[in-house]
Amino acid sequence: MAVFVSDKHKQPLMPCSEKRARLLLERGRAVVHKRYPFTIRLRDRVGGDTQALRLGIDPGSKATGLALMRESDGRQRHVLCLFELLHRGFQIKKALEQRAAFRRRRRSANLRYRAPRFDNRTRPKGWLAPSLQHRVDTVTAWVERLRRLAPITALDQELVRFDTQKLDNPEIGGVEYQQGTLLGYEVREYLLEKWGRACAYCGATETPLEIEHVEPRSRGGSNRVSNLALACHDCNQAKGNQPLGDFLAHDKGLKKRLKANGLSASGRLERVQRQFKQPLRDASAVNATRWALFTALKATGLSVTVASGGRTKYNRQRLGIPKTHALDAACVGAVEALHDWPVPTLMIKATGRGSYQRTRLTRHGFPRGYLMRQKQVHGFQTGDRVKAIVPAGRKAGTHTGRVAVRKTGRFNIQTPQGAVQGISHQHCTLIQRGDGYGYHLTPSINHKGGAGQAVA
Repeated sequence: MAVFVSDKHKQPLMPCSEKRARLLLERGRAVVHKRYPFTIRLRDRVGGDTQALRLGIDPGSKATGLALMRESDGRQRHVLCLFELLHRGFQIKKALEQRAAFRRRRRSANLRYRAPRFDNRTRPKGWLAPSLQHRVDTVTAWVERLRRLAPITALDQELVRFDTQKLDNPEIGGVEYQQGTLLGYEVREYLLEKWGRACAYCGATETPLEIEHVEPRSRGGSNRVSNLALACHDCNQAKGNQPLGDFLAHDKGLKKRLKANGLSASGRLERVQRQFKQPLRDASAVNATRWALFTALKATGLSVTVASGGRTKYNRQRLGIPKTHALDAACVGAVEALHDWPVPTLMIKATGRGSYQRTRLTRHGFPRGYLMRQKQVHGFQTGDRVKAIVPAGRKAGTHTGRVAVRKTGRFNIQTPQGAVQGISHQHCTLIQRGDGYGYHLTPSINHKGGAGQAVA
């Protein structure tokens, strides 16, 4: 993985190899400017010759791939760095729903006769939900950050559009696009015919049936008709918010009811999964943000080239490259050959910059604890990147990761291997101040699809 280089005035120069960066640091010609992504600053140079670099972007709902490349001889691309940006749209959505629930309870309890004001709010043109706007803002922020570290002159964006109806029915066409799943049916009648007027879990007939969410709402399930099933009262109550596999595998009462109806538990799971379709949240998120991201990238002033997802897949298969978000970004657009792509990928996880909320609440919205008011403890702040060298004890060793500070001075460190708790601040050394992201480096993928060696 290439190392970013800037001159003494912090202007970006061409990235260099790790070996050259190590020599510059050992000879005192450069200092470490940033750890993630690793950047050095030259002490004896101002300006210099640079080449045009291209940044490929593969937008996604949960993760976005970024690939920094150098072009030579037309469409020959040389990969310098790979990044995978992990979004936190689901956490934002969950936090907003919790805040709305707390507000609703508080207003209904204290302001019973408060006039409704939800119709007074207006949304500007192009408004996106906060969980979707987060994806656009995060990608744009990282494009600007990489522009400050490398001389990027052009962007490649995969402008993909998912046909959500074709995902459900590959043979759809013509007027069928205007005929939804519930054409000619009410919801309950549709479910009765779909599930054979029997309980989807135990197969019971001649009993009152209730509408049930196969994937529970509390676990991210939607209200789509494809996520609804019919269940008898006993199965509906017994399942609760359990995942489908756990309920069918471990519920003893269900096994008794299946045996009474002459059915087996193993066959029920396959049958329900065939009937039950996966929600299309991720495809909808990409569809909703693709043009907003394109507009934001155009506002940077760089040349933006768009390409379809089909062309990305064609380039990847033609060149024999494994599928990852970062390598997909390298294959976006017009590519004849891709060189030096087996490099480690820097995983960038959006963690946020903390919360103003100083009160911990129960699930009912009542206080259960209070956080300290100061943000720093012994010079450390939650979100900082630290390295802890513990000389002895059960936690002896070297731990590197994101720190969560405590007033007692004993911190928790989140490492790629898991959380390490109760580390004294005396053993911690600051690596990089918190910037709202967590980082870790994954090994490179070789030409056979296996993992290579990670670079420290």
